[in-house]
Amino acid sequence: MTKELKKKAITKGYTAENITVLEGLDPVRKRPGMYIGNTASAGLHHLIWEVVDNGIDEAMGGHADTIEVKLLPDNQVFVSDNGRGIPVDIHKQTKKSALETVMTTLHAGGKFGEGGGYKVSGGLHGVGVSVVNALSVYMRTEVCRDGKIWMQEYKRGKAVAKVKPIGRSDQHGTTQIFQADPAIFTVLDYDWELVVEHLRQQAYLTKGVKINIYDERDSASIKKYRYYFEGGIASYIRHLNFNNEVKQEKVFYVNKAKDEIQVEVAFQYTTDYREVVYAFANNIHNVEGGMHLVGFKAALTRVLNKYARKNGFLKEKEDNLSSDDVREGLTAIISVKLPDPQFEGQTKAKLGNAEVRPIVESVFAESLEIFLDENPRDAKEILGKCLLAAQARLAARSARETVLRKGMLEGLTLPGKLSDCSSRDPKESELFIVEGDSAGGSAKQGRDRRFQAILPLRGKILNVERARLDKMLANNEIKSLIIALGTNISEAFNIEDLRYNRIVIMTDADVDGAHIRTLLLTLFYRHFPELVRQGHIFVAQPPLFRVQQGKEIQYVYNEEDLEKLKKKLNIDDLDMLVVEDNNEEGEESEEGEIESIKGGSASGGKEVKKSPRLNMQRYKGLGEMNPTQLWETTMNPESRILKVVTIDEAAKADEVFEILMGADVAPRKKFIQTHAKSVKNLDI
Repeated sequence: MTKELKKKAITKGYTAENITVLEGLDPVRKRPGMYIGNTASAGLHHLIWEVVDNGIDEAMGGHADTIEVKLLPDNQVFVSDNGRGIPVDIHKQTKKSALETVMTTLHAGGKFGEGGGYKVSGGLHGVGVSVVNALSVYMRTEVCRDGKIWMQEYKRGKAVAKVKPIGRSDQHGTTQIFQADPAIFTVLDYDWELVVEHLRQQAYLTKGVKINIYDERDSASIKKYRYYFEGGIASYIRHLNFNNEVKQEKVFYVNKAKDEIQVEVAFQYTTDYREVVYAFANNIHNVEGGMHLVGFKAALTRVLNKYARKNGFLKEKEDNLSSDDVREGLTAIISVKLPDPQFEGQTKAKLGNAEVRPIVESVFAESLEIFLDENPRDAKEILGKCLLAAQARLAARSARETVLRKGMLEGLTLPGKLSDCSSRDPKESELFIVEGDSAGGSAKQGRDRRFQAILPLRGKILNVERARLDKMLANNEIKSLIIALGTNISEAFNIEDLRYNRIVIMTDADVDGAHIRTLLLTLFYRHFPELVRQGHIFVAQPPLFRVQQGKEIQYVYNEEDLEKLKKKLNIDDLDMLVVEDNNEEGEESEEGEIESIKGGSASGGKEVKKSPRLNMQRYKGLGEMNPTQLWETTMNPESRILKVVTIDEAAKADEVFEILMGADVAPRKKFIQTHAKSVKNLDI
């Protein structure tokens, strides 16, 4: 075949007819993940955040002071603000109402160009409300301005009719009501606590704005919260440290503008060993930080070292404090507001504006120097904390090197208790962390040796919430786990060396098992956060019951599913034979049925009912399962249930870990009292 013929063969069949043109908001419905991250819970809640952001933008511009959010029946959401209201006059370019243009066109809004309606805005891409409209089966917009109430309705992003006045009002603002499209989203139920937590954060970040939140999905039990914080992020710091013992009495706070960039920073040191630092740009949480965070860290390290040298905390021959040293126990918030933020990606995880770094660094450094000079007692506490962290860092490095050196001397041998898999491909390998030798024995016999490794733990590991790294590395169970993972820990952590794609926590379904699981989750959350973020940590779901009817066997994973099964089979408690210790013997009648007594003995003349034979065994622990059962129910990739561990809301997760695993008893007691009634299957 000649070159010319080859070229024609390659291009044949690929013509203009193969090019699909998506008009209006069709691209959003075709690829929703590009705009809201996913079509599960995170994407569903992102719809609320996008609409609320418009009200926040009005508040940041000084045009609004109240935002209202309601969760309504049928998965509808109501969001209103008392801002200026979306313009309704005819747009020159589209020849349609500006309201319809904003609601039905991508990249249309008051956040672009020299004449934009906002100096500062979070939704710089301008796709927010139009994307919500595209992904809603129904949406209604009402605008109060110029003495009238204007309204337009939409279905899946398309206007049902033109914008029209429906009444008169002397108010101003915008109201949006939308209903997520069930054809797009896999989840339609909004998480009340997640909504409250996010909107409380927005209230902290926007001083003086009132945010009212209502849950009206159940008319019998309407919930409501109202947030208003004059202190801004300084109040947010106090909230984050509510359960912590603080080192500095006064919260550092600065709010200053330079070159049209507003810099707001607040921090406070605690007695803890971890850092909690949140970075925001135009009220958007930048999970991966960015230039504002880089500037903050640089200024903090430089100013504290300068103050330590000047006031004799560091001697002449001593090394400077490292960036890690000065951030141990730090709770800080960095919030910047700028006219043209450049984020990396639609999810806005990282701020990329290079000009922000020197501005944050200079504003923060100047204010911090003044703060340290004016508050010598707090300065002494801060430097004492940093110097202690430096000493611990050196001790931890020595301990870590000892652990690794021991591994080198042993030829990098893995822990003796680890039953490793034969595969050396991390992508297909998985590690089961099991509770005790009994469960470990069943797991080792039941596993697929090719890709499944087993690491049994003896007893409960150290609670790392209040332990330094050197103490952790002295714990044999934690040391074995670190060596088995292969990633190292702390600043030497390298996820590229991870030996297993899945790390599965497999513990008993009782109080001790839950405690061990919590200890392990604390370890991973505090010292291996990247494993959690990248979805490597899982929790196994072993069954609670084994139910047999004749030759048919079913495994039931919780009490609720057991009740459903009983209703399906028309069985009550008296019709079931509860088997203990794997003893499945039952007294059969001649017809192969078990006689069960209702209301007393047969001799008492009470009703005797014959029912289908139904044997039920409740598993008290993984060790009670034989290897085959454990494989079938909990370890077989074809039939098992694994829950992936995620950090959907880092601040909330951090607070819960501090309450449950921290040293302060009072918050933990209050937490238990608050949630005691919601506990099921309490093992006393």
